[in-house]
Amino acid sequence: MRTSDVCRKTGETDIKLWLDLDGSGNSEIDTGCGFLDHMLTLFAKHSRIDLRVRAVGDVNVDYHHTVEDVGICLGTAISAALRGEDGMRGIHRYGDTILPMDEALILSAIDISGRAHLEYKVDIPSERVGDFDTELSEEFWRAFVRKAEVTLHVRQLSGTNSHHIIEGIFKSVARSFFEAKSLVSGFENDVPSTKGVI
Repeated sequence: MRTSDVCRKTGETDIKLWLDLDGSGNSEIDTGCGFLDHMLTLFAKHSRIDLRVRAVGDVNVDYHHTVEDVGICLGTAISAALRGEDGMRGIHRYGDTILPMDEALILSAIDISGRAHLEYKVDIPSERVGDFDTELSEEFWRAFVRKAEVTLHVRQLSGTNSHHIIEGIFKSVARSFFEAKSLVSGFENDVPSTKGVI
């Protein structure tokens, strides 16, 4: 089973996260940030992973530490689940999605490469969605990529509504990740790299 759990405790956050890469999209999320809870619920649903997150952070200051550290934990857990007993055998490795969210159109492409790299070309028009700083979307994905050891490209093709843009990003990356982590029938023992390892 491709499952993993992560605990991270710092002077700013205390996070427990569990996931199953081969789940059905069920989630239980409580981070103290309602907008992040919603985005993680969307991510679980559209990537078809089961995800449980409990986070306590210094949200009385702002959401930065919680958002970044949840990204760290999610990336760490995904890396551990992918690099478990079965390694990378049988996965597609690559995934890409162009996703419409009303007026917003988001492109994402992911490579489960073992190399951490983020290209994030997004112009979010407002500084906040509710009490969520919109710049934290990029901080989340940067932390995620670093720990998941994936290459991720995110590009906003259109969009004027900040909420729709960020929601489109989470859904698009989730769909791309769903494709990349999925197993290829008949290639269960194949590592999708000429090196033989990822």
